Amino acid sequence: MDRRKSLQTIILGAGAGATGIALQGCKTEGDTSAEEAVAKGAEKYFGRTPEELERLEKLYAEALFNAHEMETISVLSTVILPPKEPHGGPIEAGVPEFIEFMGKDIPSMQTTLLGGLMWLDHKSNTEYGTEFKSATLEQQKAILDPIAFHDPEVSLDEQALEIQFFHMMRGLTVTGYYTSKVGLEDLGYKGNQPNVWDGVPQDVLDQHGMAYDPAWIAKCVDQSKRGVIAEWDENGNLLT
Repeated sequence: MDRRKSLQTIILGAGAGATGIALQGCKTEGDTSAEEAVAKGAEKYFGRTPEELERLEKLYAEALFNAHEMETISVLSTVILPPKEPHGGPIEAGVPEFIEFMGKDIPSMQTTLLGGLMWLDHKSNTEYGTEFKSATLEQQKAILDPIAFHDPEVSLDEQALEIQFFHMMRGLTVTGYYTSKVGLEDLGYKGNQPNVWDGVPQDVLDQHGMAYDPAWIAKCVDQSKRGVIAEWDENGNLLT
């Protein structure tokens, strides 16, 4: 999948995790295929080519992380981006599922993700005698701070892989959250909405020695007519 298609799947990855919708790789009796889901009007899959749908089925049928690793990702994502009221946090936004999806979609990420999760548990067990997901928040931050905020006095070679892992996890967490319905609500993003245009400001027109034709102002900038569909005569002149 090229970069553009990868970006196209980001919203689907986050949305599917947040709503619990997942495409099944093998169709059994009573199940619906991805193409049937599209045919039934599932908006999340609208406009995808058969090849994209086939790839999505394949990716969702795979498992990259085991249950323990998914739990660790869930904990780590909430440390990186704590939940905020009233919208929630990474768990509500389906970030762990998004991270797994991206790891499957871009295999080159897998070694860093899996190795980093293993390192977290090793570090936590060594320092605190417990897995990372079971450590206290203070202990988790103590583990993460050195790789989240690199100390220039420490050789980068000593922590390069750990820093790369955290950088990747932080980027995936933020991306997954803010491309989800939960994250968009947290941002207050309202999408494209109609606005009111009343022409170029008069001071700008004055600067350029320009002026509107009063007849066109009445036709084009009269907000009482903003819902009227324009009509043109045979010579291309605007009528209404």
